[in-house]
Amino acid sequence: MTKKNFTYAFIASMLLIACSKKVKNSEATSKPTNHPTIIYSPNQDYVELYNKAWEIAKEHVKSSDGLVQSPYIDEAFDESTIWIWDTAFMLHFFKYASFDFPAIESLNNFYAPIHDNTEIPLRIEIPDNPPLFAWTEHDFYKFSNDTKHVKKLLYKKEYLQKHFEWFDTVPKGTVIANSAKTWLKKEPNGYQWEGGRSGMDNTPRGREKGKSAKKNRPNNPDMLWIDAIAQQGLSALNISKLFTSIGDTIQANIWKSKYNAIKQKINTLYWDEEDGIYYDLNRKTLKPMKLITPASYWPMLAEMCDSVQAKKMVEHIKNPEALGGDVPWTTVPRNDIDFDPKGGYWRGSIWIPTAYMGIKAIQKYGYFGLARNNALSIIDHMSKTYRQYKPHTIWECYSPTEPKPALTIHGDIVRPDFCGWSALGPISLMIENVIGFYDINAQNKTVKWNLHKEGIQGIKNLVFGNVVTDIIYENDVVKVKTNQKFILTINNVDYTINEGINKLGL
Repeated sequence: MTKKNFTYAFIASMLLIACSKKVKNSEATSKPTNHPTIIYSPNQDYVELYNKAWEIAKEHVKSSDGLVQSPYIDEAFDESTIWIWDTAFMLHFFKYASFDFPAIESLNNFYAPIHDNTEIPLRIEIPDNPPLFAWTEHDFYKFSNDTKHVKKLLYKKEYLQKHFEWFDTVPKGTVIANSAKTWLKKEPNGYQWEGGRSGMDNTPRGREKGKSAKKNRPNNPDMLWIDAIAQQGLSALNISKLFTSIGDTIQANIWKSKYNAIKQKINTLYWDEEDGIYYDLNRKTLKPMKLITPASYWPMLAEMCDSVQAKKMVEHIKNPEALGGDVPWTTVPRNDIDFDPKGGYWRGSIWIPTAYMGIKAIQKYGYFGLARNNALSIIDHMSKTYRQYKPHTIWECYSPTEPKPALTIHGDIVRPDFCGWSALGPISLMIENVIGFYDINAQNKTVKWNLHKEGIQGIKNLVFGNVVTDIIYENDVVKVKTNQKFILTINNVDYTINEGINKLGL
């Protein structure tokens, strides 16, 4: 071989080795192209429901010319409309496969029309729906570690800050993107709202004491809604947390001050010490309008109650005559005059998003056992309905008394194939509360696992940030496969997980 040919051959071999290393490294960090797989040998029916939820969710990825973000995730209600609180809730399960779905990007279809006056072909059904953007963005960021997105959101677009101010200042009767007119009105002590805008369409909240509410929405103009003010506080809290995550302590403190002011007002005016719960208020008398619903737990999710208040609040979830029972998180107490055993939409039905919210709220205060039992009851109810009721699918909401879909206020069966936010049960509650991966943080590369040692259980193809991992428990051994180092905390014990295969004896 000549010197020239040897040089060419050497260069070619070095390029081949480099390319081979690049491919291997790429394979080691590449993300799967599908949702995570769960293992749960104690009940294979739950795994089947989990897979069905993803199957239906994939069918609700839609496209529409002229949208800010297309394709986008559809709420499974009406293809001509998009809904804020549906989409915000849905992202709490789509985060597990954001590489495969237009997840957080779908919020741009709300941000741009509301705050940039961008025209879109779809109808934003109710623009003054619950202000959940900041809660969802923070949860998603914690999972994705997409700092570029968050900095654009907070500094270049300022969408979260703008929406906080908009919720306080939007004139009643405003129309955006062919929407229904806004109903919201801020007052010194809270917000006037109505059932549809709060998302709890025909809720009996706001009725006169001792009287059954009208069958349709009561729309009491004299009521200040606990969820509206608590959700604004939740927004301020999560905007502060996002600024903290990217190192902006000045803005973090500004938004924490806004949060603290709302927290103080809620605990001064909306907390009822005698009943141990937050209530809606009469705007004229500032007296509580005493009907317990899942809306009472938004302040708890927003970390506004102390441990003594939290203890009192969980009693209403444990109480089978209140919001508890065989299937918890009914939308009015079971012993209430307006409780409908067939659901009646928001008059007794089990709605998965508000159940998810409530479970996350009590979990924040350390009630992991109750949160898990709640999640198991709800998933079991959904699973029995899936197997026993035809068509075999996932529903908009569920009967509180039988394994059936709930009925609407008109006596019709609610919508099928609702994934949609009902996937929060078989996906998010299953992963986070039943299997028990309750805290996954891509910023500090940690996974916290509340492990119940039963059967074989775990997750494969879990992606958070740039970590791709399988975590499986069997016979007091945890096997972990990962492309990157992270910390796995199992029942409050920390384990360092190194790249490759790890085995932990428990």
